[in-house]
Formats: sequence, C-alpha cells, structure tokens
Amino acid sequence: MVLKLINATEARTGVNIMIDGEAYTVRSNDISKTGKHGASKCRIEAISIFDGKKKVLAVPGHERFEVPLIEKKKGQVLSFADGKASIMDMESFETLEIVYPTELSDEMGEEKQVEYWDIEGRKAIRRVM
Repeated sequence: MVLKLINATEARTGVNIMIDGEAYTVRSNDISKTGKHGASKCRIEAISIFDGKKKVLAVPGHERFEVPLIEKKKGQVLSFADGKASIMDMESFETLEIVYPTELSDEMGEEKQVEYWDIEGRKAIRRVM
C-alpha cells in the first residue's frame, strides 16, 4: 500500500521511495535549475533498504515516486543462524523468519529485542535494542 506520491524535487535526504518495486532510502538529490526550454533535472542517489545496493537515477523534476508505508515493529529473537533470525512479534506473538544484515551479527543474540520494518509485505531487521 502506497502512502503518497512525491515529485523527484521533493525527494530529500532520508526519505524512503519506491524504485522498480523496491524500497530505497535517498542519500542525495542534486537538482539542476530549469533552462530556457526545459524542465529541472534530478540526480538521485539511493540505497536499498533490504540489500544495501546503491542506485543512481537521472530523472526529470516532475517525475513521481511512491513513498512506501513503513510499519516499525518490535520483536524478540528466538534463534539465529546463517544470516536468518527467528523472531517473535511482541504484539501478535507470531513467529517470523527474517534475514538480518551482516553488520548486526555481532550484536545479535537470543532473547534480545530487535526493531524490524514491514515494508510492502517484506520484512527487514533494522537494529538491535
């Protein structure tokens, strides 16, 4: 479910947008001035929320991007191994299997609480609390 639509010129640093059906966080947005016969251009640099891949886009300033609905939830780690963690949601008590980033592997432990994001049906662990 899309929260809203924004123009490329409104995509500021830290804003989450959908590019090719995947959620990205904007790192920078360089906006060129309008010319005598043309519209403004935006060079957007974004990082994927799920796999950390970088994407650079050059689009017209009036290009529209979807802003995804992000639900931030808390869970408790039941077990973890091989880059996957079994998490129990703290509100609904359902058990989820979620891939966690490698930079969190040192902090990850059983019975620790984590914050995970539910973005358009996909889930990602963002931090250990």
